[in-house]
This record gives sequence, C-alpha cells and structure tokens, in this order.
Amino acid sequence: MSTETIHVSVAWPYANGDLHIGHLAGCYLPADIFARYHRLRGNRVLMVSGSDSHGTPITVEADKRGTTARAIFEHYHERFLQTQRKIGVSYDLFTHTDTENHHRVAQDIFTTLLERGYLYKERQTLLYSESEKRFLPDRYVEGTCYICKFPQARGDQCDNCGNLIDAVQLIEPHSRNNPADKLVKRESEHYFLDLGKFAEQILDYLNEHEAHWRPNVSRFSQNFVKDGLRGRPITRDIDWGVRVPLPGWEDKRLYVWFDAVMGYFTASIEWARNTGQPDAWKQWWYNPQAKIYNFIGKDNIPFHTIIWQAELLGIDGIYNDGVDTPLQLPYDVPANEFMNIEGQQFSTSRNWAVWLPDLLERYQADAVRFYVARTFPERQDSDFSWDGFLARVNNELLAAWGNLVNRMLGFAFKRFDGVVPAADNLTAEDEAIIARCEAGLETVGGLIADVRLKEALEETLGLARAVNGWLNEREPWKVIKQDRADAARSVYTALRCIDNLKILFAPFTPFSSQQAHEMLGYDGQLFGEQRIENYSEETRDHLALIYDGAAAIGRWEASKLESGQKLRKPSPLFTKLDAEIVEQERQYLGQPRVEGEIG
Repeated sequence: MSTETIHVSVAWPYANGDLHIGHLAGCYLPADIFARYHRLRGNRVLMVSGSDSHGTPITVEADKRGTTARAIFEHYHERFLQTQRKIGVSYDLFTHTDTENHHRVAQDIFTTLLERGYLYKERQTLLYSESEKRFLPDRYVEGTCYICKFPQARGDQCDNCGNLIDAVQLIEPHSRNNPADKLVKRESEHYFLDLGKFAEQILDYLNEHEAHWRPNVSRFSQNFVKDGLRGRPITRDIDWGVRVPLPGWEDKRLYVWFDAVMGYFTASIEWARNTGQPDAWKQWWYNPQAKIYNFIGKDNIPFHTIIWQAELLGIDGIYNDGVDTPLQLPYDVPANEFMNIEGQQFSTSRNWAVWLPDLLERYQADAVRFYVARTFPERQDSDFSWDGFLARVNNELLAAWGNLVNRMLGFAFKRFDGVVPAADNLTAEDEAIIARCEAGLETVGGLIADVRLKEALEETLGLARAVNGWLNEREPWKVIKQDRADAARSVYTALRCIDNLKILFAPFTPFSSQQAHEMLGYDGQLFGEQRIENYSEETRDHLALIYDGAAAIGRWEASKLESGQKLRKPSPLFTKLDAEIVEQERQYLGQPRVEGEIG
C-alpha cells in the first residue's frame, strides 16, 4: 500500500480555563485516534494545534481574576500541555498563537489579502461602554438572540441555535461584567474580509466534498453559503492580540476568529523550522495528494468550512516559491456534535462539567479514552453519565479485553514456562479466529480512515468478545490436565489474537496496548515518545507538547508472534471500578471548583 500524507488540524482551545470532557469528545480524542491509526499504517502524519492565546474569553477571565491576559493564557497553556500529555493526545506540535512565527505569518496573510483586494474598510456600529470608556469586544456582551430568542446569547455566537451573531442586533444587550452598564452605539472603522468574492469557489468546494463529509456539516455549510456570504470584520478595538500591520491602527488588533484558524498553517511552518527542515510543511500544504482533516466541534463549523477556505483561497501562492500548485484546502471537516453531562447541557458557569485534570487524578487515561470513544457524538449529541462510565469500563473494556489479556498471558506465563508455546496442527476453529482478527485490521482500519470511530471501536470490541467466546469453548485451563499439546494450541492461538487485538485497540487505548505489547515479549514503543519541552521558536522560547515518532516500531499489520518468544510477567491492564464512584462523582457536578492561584 502506498504511503499517504495526512495533516490533522485540531481546534485551538481558548486558554482561559481547564480542558473538560467536551473538549476531549468534540475533537481532541477523535483527532488523536485518527492520527495514531495513520502513524501505525506508516503514513506521513503531521498533527498540530495549540492554545488560542488571544480570544476575549482570556481577557474576560483576566478581568475577573484581577491579573493580565498573558498570565491567564500562560497558566492554562501549561496546564493544557500536562493534561493532554497525560490523556495521550499525540500532537507533533501543540504550540500557541502568541509566538513570533504566528504573529508574523498572520500579518503576512492580512497584508496579502489587502493587496489582492479581498479586504475593505468600513465604519461599523459597535456597542460602547460609557462607564469603561471603551468599545466592548463581543465576548463582553450578552443579550437575547434575535434569531432564536435564547436569553443568554454571546455577542459573537448563540450557543443555542449555533448562528454567528452581530452583537449590535442582540435584544437588550448588556455588559457581562456589569449587567446594569448602559451600552450605547458608536462607530469605529475596521477592515472586513469580503467573503462574497469567494462564494462560487466555496460552493464548488463544498459540492466536491459532499459525498465524504458528514451530512450535518455539509448541509449546514451549504445553507450558510446559499443564504449569502457577507463581509465579516477582521479587526477590532482591543489591545490584546496580533497587531494590525498598518500605520494608524496601533490601537486595534486582528480579530481572533480571523487569525486563530491560521494556526494550522502557522504551526506547520513552526514545526518544520524547529525540526531543522524549514520547507517540510509544504509536503502537506502544497501537495495535491495530501489530505488535510480539520477536527472540530459543531460550534466551529462555518469557520472551518467557509471562512478558513476563503483565507486560503485568498493567499494562494504566498509561500510556494513559484511552484504551480495551489494551497490545499481541507479534505474533510469531521465535526462532532456536543457531549452533555448526565442529561444536561455542559455549563462552566454552573460548573456542570467533568474537568479532565480532575478526572485523570482518579481514573486511568485509557478508561477515560475508551468510554468517551464509545459515546462519541459523531452524528448527534451524546451523554456522559457516570452509570455509563462504570458499565462500559467494567463490562466491556475490562471484561472483554482486559480479562482476556490477563488470564491468557497469566496462564501462558505460569503453565508454559513464560514463553509462547509451540503449536502444531491448529484446528480449523483456531485458524478461523486468527484469520478473523487479522481481517479486522482492514475492517477497523477502513472505518477509522473514514472517521467512523465509534463503529471502529465497536468492531474491535466485537472481535475481543469473539475471541473470548472461542476460548470458552476450547477451555485450555481444563484441557491441559489431559492434553498439554492441545492446550498449547489454544494458548498459542489466543496469544496470536491478542497480539492482533492490541494493535486494533492501540489508537483508542495506547497506554494499555503498549503494556500488552511489552508483556507479549516485544521491545520498543508502538508510538514513540511524547514530551513537553522548552521549545525554541525563532527568538522566543515557549513550552510546547511534541511527539517524536522516531522510536516507534508499531505497524498496522498481522501478528508475527512466534513460538518460543519469551513473555514478560503479566499485570492487569485495567482497574475495576467500584459502584460507589457513581454517586461520588455526581456530587461534584454543580459544586464550586477550587483552582490554584495564577502567576
């Protein structure tokens, strides 16, 4: 099979608070499963993301805590790195938008769009706070949505209907910092991205990709274009963010929605430069055979199916040094729906959330990954419930997979002198179960490649159950008393199946698959190393999460386990959960959460 070139672009979280289960379910875990599969397949993968350092949610949090926006973003950026490393999200680079590289490239893109006539200036009516003596950024404004009448719509987007919002049109708008503050309308001059100039190209692009996009993403995007693309402001009155590279605009910054999506591009350039291969990023962005996937939540769909495409179309040729190849647009945007919590919509204000740093203090990372993957909101909203977590981990992950590994490796280690037993003349049933597990490599692999991750995990789990069913019929723990050779055949067959299953589970549960890999007697890492380091990006050092696959030896291929291979002493892959955790965890929901000091 020929090698594919895959770019995994992952939504950038605002660095204003800890990551929660919705982040993991919405995009980070799907992206990681997808990237790990392609790495095992031997494909060229570049997976990038980073902290969104400039969103107004960060300045809102800074105001609330009486500190600076920089202190907030640096604090949470470091926590993002620790959390994602612990849960195993394997970015080639997780950076942030306050690097010199991101500022420079974002300003280059702005300048190119301006020179090519895709930007225009217009005076804009905005909401001004007379008490604060400033224009209020959209995230500082709340009110009733003029489309669906949701009473707590933000000034940029309504969380209820998903529509992008003009804050001035909100019904009874008010400052979120001071609801009694009187807001007045005033004019300010800004630059707009002329989206209408790209309407025909974007609609052609959407039609071209409709067949392999999720229906909800395709339908939403096409309707958005057909309703008419209008200019959208790309600058704003704020002092935190990427500077507008024009004289006289020193008190304005680039709008965060405009520069944050550029992060997939700027992070690719940063990764290439800092790995000593400055042009390597072009293998993905100027390669017609490359496929770029944007993993996001459904609230970000228009930014990743329309606005980012317009920006890319507008700057085509800016960095390709005369190469007659267009910039590649995203091949797929597999946006997930929302994950609710115990039947209620996630809410940070009510602390109705499951926070990842807290969750990972109490539970194994693979247990969390498994449950979230089993309940991915791929086609519709799903629900995180503690009853479900308990049942899925104990009755599926542990019962079907963990116990299979534990009992067969334990039995082989104890009764066959710690080696894979010799086996001659396998039965037809033995050969059939091995063949079924090997065939799963193509079936499961195809589902992951199509970003049908829930189905892929269900198929993998079904194979584990099939091996357990076959094993219960063979009963080597009983047969060994009368026929050691026949028991050896069963153990050999089971270990071959486990060797295949460990690869099938690996994108979903990488830590336990590595443990199984080692217990089967193999050396080396399936996926390589993931580390946090002080990462030199030109002249500014910053902490980044980096994946180094140089040491990886794993491959998406059939088991090569041979008789005589030495096994290592086994230990359980998973810890059984106590039923008491359900009520214990439910008690945390809605309760105040104490975080440490910042700075």
